[in-house]
Amino acid sequence: MSHRLPRPFKLILFGLPSLALLGWFGLRWWQGPEITVEAVVRRDFVQSVVASGHVETPHRVDIGAQITSTVRQVPVLEGQAVKAGDLLVELAADEQRAARQQADLAVLQAVSRLRQLREVQSPVAEQNLRQAEINLNNANAALRRSQALFAQGFIGDAALDEVRKSAALAGAQMNSAQKLYASSLASGSEHDIASTAILEARQNALAAHARAAYTTIKAPFSGLLIARNVEVGDVVQPGKVLMVLSPQGRTQLVVEVDERNLRLLAVGQSALSSADAYPQQQFSARLAYINPGINLQTGAVQVKLDVADPPATLRQDMTVSVDIEVARRPKALLVSPRVIHDIDSGSPWVLRLLDGQTDKRMVKLGLRSNLWVELLEGLSEGEIVIPASQAVVAGVRARAR
Repeated sequence: MSHRLPRPFKLILFGLPSLALLGWFGLRWWQGPEITVEAVVRRDFVQSVVASGHVETPHRVDIGAQITSTVRQVPVLEGQAVKAGDLLVELAADEQRAARQQADLAVLQAVSRLRQLREVQSPVAEQNLRQAEINLNNANAALRRSQALFAQGFIGDAALDEVRKSAALAGAQMNSAQKLYASSLASGSEHDIASTAILEARQNALAAHARAAYTTIKAPFSGLLIARNVEVGDVVQPGKVLMVLSPQGRTQLVVEVDERNLRLLAVGQSALSSADAYPQQQFSARLAYINPGINLQTGAVQVKLDVADPPATLRQDMTVSVDIEVARRPKALLVSPRVIHDIDSGSPWVLRLLDGQTDKRMVKLGLRSNLWVELLEGLSEGEIVIPASQAVVAGVRARAR
């Protein structure tokens, strides 16, 4: 005997799943679409400016020759570290050596001339002066006797004139001997001329020695030889750059920062850096200089950072990446910049999800980075916000995914 359910029971039995499914879809429809959301978090926040640039010492020195000559020796290689005073280039020095010897000989001759003046000419001049004094005294005595004889009529006018001429000649010789003797003294003109000749000869000798020294080109300070443009046998001339020396000491990173970040930069800010060749080896740097001008073509400002303790792997002109810390906020309220609408305007806002319904909320922003935006007003920790990429408007129901 078969038992058949009444028709009303069949309708109820087979209709319940459909009603349940319809109810589930209705609830989902009432709750709104499922959307991706994010939460407002509280954490320490460091704002940084990321830039790239290269390694550079504060200055480089071009090494060149000061004379025209032939290269005899180049004992250093490009990339070699040198110390102050190390020989970099040796030039042919035959002509300079001969000039130096000739100048030294001229000094000896000038000194000998002064010695001769002191030891020979001055004593001779003194002796000549004494003899002239004796001759003048004798001539004056003879003139007095002749004048007496002339008064007594024993000699005539002619004889008296001869004696007068002899006395006048003796006086002239006396004057000449006095001048010669005076000039031979330490305060005299001959002595001055001889002393000046010595000074001139010594200056010429110093110049000759300096020119001879130009034949050996040495490192003015310790550093790294980053360029060498000379070989043995080359004829070099003044003005030609033979080598480029990068001095040891302070190392700087020169980077280009977008001008939009200029307001965030300040001298003294710390940074973490790494060479692109060694990205795992990070080292500290400190902002030391901000160029007052902006590059018109690139819209960037040049910034220099000092590296107090550069790693051994750091080389001149290496490409580096720099992360400059421009601000720090402990326990800040943060959201992703993806959830901010009109982020660059004066009225930024977000869509939050509150009790299953979207709500437009005006916010006040603080510091920013590529990953986070600081919230100063408008939201609290743990609130749920909707990314701006979601096709959702305010005032509708939605479900958080």
